[in-house]
Amino acid sequence: MNDAARPGPASSGERSLWQLWTEDYDRHGRDTTLPGFRALAVHRFGNWRLDVEPRMLRAPLTMLYRFLYRWVRNHYGIELPHSAVVGRRVCIEHQGNIVIHGSAVIGDDTIIRQGVTIGNRRLDRPNDAPVIGRRVNIGAGAVILGGINIGDDVAVGANAVVVDDVPAGGTVLGPKAVVSGRGDEA
Repeated sequence: MNDAARPGPASSGERSLWQLWTEDYDRHGRDTTLPGFRALAVHRFGNWRLDVEPRMLRAPLTMLYRFLYRWVRNHYGIELPHSAVVGRRVCIEHQGNIVIHGSAVIGDDTIIRQGVTIGNRRLDRPNDAPVIGRRVNIGAGAVILGGINIGDDVAVGANAVVVDDVPAGGTVLGPKAVVSGRGDEA
């Protein structure tokens, strides 16, 4: 997927911070106490503050963002850095053990559940991160790794480990447990 087709920035960039917060509020059932809403609100604030000029005015906003980012990460277990590209109306349904790589791209209307990791696969390529299309449904405990593309309207099953591209409309299931020995051999 080339940069022009990457979901998120064009659609999010045309909206004000308030409009994005309003969409996220609606997507999260109009409940500001939900950890997913709060994580997205902090993420969007972190991006908004980068456009504040002059730099002296931006400095206290950066300090506030860093505090809020760490609070969300430590309190709710949702690690969503401002450098990740997140589309509109993304829903983080449950809190806990969610890690999203700073170079990841997440498309509009995607659902992310607890225990999801969206990250890199190789230490020698630290900036390789998944590009996730629009309307992707990511199940609990799913792991999506590497510089791969997940197409639009994909369903990623619970505990699936995805390391290859997935075409639009596909479903990814697994991993399947494999018995490597008999229980009486201990």
